[in-house]
Amino acid sequence: MTVSYDSAIGSHVGMVRSNNQDSGFAGDHIYLVADGMGGHAGGDVASAITARALAKLDVPATGSPEAMTNVLRTAILDANAALRSTVRDRPELAGMGTTFTGIIPVADQLALGHIGDSRLYLLRDDKLSQVTKDHTFVQRLVDSGKITEEEAKTHPRRSVLMRVLGDVDASPQVDTQVVDTLPGDVWLLCSDGLCGYVDDEDIEKILRRRSSLQGAVDALIDKSLSHGAPDNVTVVLVETLDAPAVTDPRETLELKRQGPRFVGSAATTESDIDGTTSTGRNRLLSRKRPVRKPPVIEESHFESRVDEYLAELMAETRRRNRRRRLLWAFGGVALLAAIAGAVLVGYQWTQSRYFVGTDGSTVIIYQGVQQNIGSLSLSSVAEDTEIPLDDLDGLEQRQVKRTLSAGSLEEARDIVLRLGDEDE
Repeated sequence: MTVSYDSAIGSHVGMVRSNNQDSGFAGDHIYLVADGMGGHAGGDVASAITARALAKLDVPATGSPEAMTNVLRTAILDANAALRSTVRDRPELAGMGTTFTGIIPVADQLALGHIGDSRLYLLRDDKLSQVTKDHTFVQRLVDSGKITEEEAKTHPRRSVLMRVLGDVDASPQVDTQVVDTLPGDVWLLCSDGLCGYVDDEDIEKILRRRSSLQGAVDALIDKSLSHGAPDNVTVVLVETLDAPAVTDPRETLELKRQGPRFVGSAATTESDIDGTTSTGRNRLLSRKRPVRKPPVIEESHFESRVDEYLAELMAETRRRNRRRRLLWAFGGVALLAAIAGAVLVGYQWTQSRYFVGTDGSTVIIYQGVQQNIGSLSLSSVAEDTEIPLDDLDGLEQRQVKRTLSAGSLEEARDIVLRLGDEDE
């Protein structure tokens, strides 16, 4: 099958951060996103170095898709070495790092390289699916069944990365794979500034309703902005197209894409890819305002002592769950106590009331109210007047059968006396 690819790209600094630590690249033969970490000290530098280093692979693929995954892995590890070298030359950048997710089309397949929590999604037949798996602490908790996907979205340690590029690991583990693609597929590469704040359902809806790739990129970034855009957000869309046979050289020109485009931090640094740079969606910064109050976010950071850190945080999670269960138990006891108190007060009130009625043969003064709760009666006999019901006239009998309410025992006795007097 012969296919071609079209792409669109955009990046935004967001409404909270003062600099864009994301970098993105959309070329003719490679598409990538890198999300830097390390704050002002070097997250933007790490993502820019990585993006510009991997963009050198923007040349026609030679070899099988499997061979290109090896090429991609080698280039990613070379970028990691470049980051470590940069830190040796500039110690103030110690601790900087970046995620990376990139794809290289090889005919009708893609060579994928991934590390960190930037993501690759596939929209096929209007259904969105996540292709990559996050290298985060909370994802490990999800995989081990400790927490659910929903709990992971709000977990206090969701910013902890277990794998990144940078000076933190000389030989990081990079995920690579070959994935098939079909005409009509739309591939989404994004930083967690999108997928961390916009639900997959909303992403799918925007991609299904797209009128153009660039329009969809803009809409996805706008959606993040509508959530307050607390983080940088970078989006790359790649669509797989049918490639018609080209016989006229002039048709080749018509099929030519926009050319290599950088966004984010990599776009602000001089590029070595034909001198081509682009600020993409930076114009949004002055146009958009947050609709919702942005949440406080924690900087992503890497933990080198994976096993120790996992054990420590899992113990912390267990302690937090125990505290939560205790709070729920305390709350349940308090609620039951409140209900019991309300029932007791209500019952005591009912027992301060009286009414005159009948047991069918005599006039009775009852204490309480006429209602029942299930099989529990809220009234009892206070006094049996021993006045035969038949001794009363027709109107009085009907009144007694319907009951006559009284605010006290004395008031109830007065009602009975009046009945007797009238009868006499």
